[in-house]
Amino acid sequence: MNQLQNLLHDALISTEHVEHCCILRRKDVSLRASSVGFTLYQDQIQMFVDAFKNPPQTREDGLYFEDRHYKCVRADKNAVYAKCGKRGLVIVRTGSLLIVGTYNDNMYPSVCVEAVEKLADYFKEKGK
Repeated sequence: MNQLQNLLHDALISTEHVEHCCILRRKDVSLRASSVGFTLYQDQIQMFVDAFKNPPQTREDGLYFEDRHYKCVRADKNAVYAKCGKRGLVIVRTGSLLIVGTYNDNMYPSVCVEAVEKLADYFKEKGK
């Protein structure tokens, strides 16, 4: 595992309320790191980046991810929260990155949100 993967594991996966997570670089729409077993395709990465371009539209349309339609519960310039049943998706934007976390029906959404937001704050403090 590289340093970013270790950070994802220590900050998010270890909470046991984040199922999968990744760090995306917005500028070149690329995957910087992801948790073990979490594979994202270029169109999914692009969708996450585009979700912040028009938050009202994202709120209205939701997101289609992993063959499920996620209804948006929050979409603004800083974060997108979406859920599908008891599964959810949390995307937080920093200066140059997106931090993405997912949770399942055995996890607490609030803990997932808090962990992803906290990691995003760490990157914001570092100017990333």
